[in-house]
Amino acid sequence: MIAVVLGLIIIILIIIFSVQNAAPVAISFLAWRFEAPFEIIIFLAVLSGVLVMQLLQRWGRKKPSKNG
Repeated sequence: MIAVVLGLIIIILIIIFSVQNAAPVAISFLAWRFEAPFEIIIFLAVLSGVLVMQLLQRWGRKKPSKNG
């Protein structure tokens, strides 16, 4: 229950931060360069972090134990 409440608080803070920083920003990565609203960049960064953590947790659970 605490994790759900903490998750909701973090989501609300991210939403507030994103709405207050909606100016377009230039993004460059390797050969790519584009402009996007800062709120979209924040959303994609948070989403990718959540997905990476989920994948790492699932990989850790499926790893065979060394005890048996």
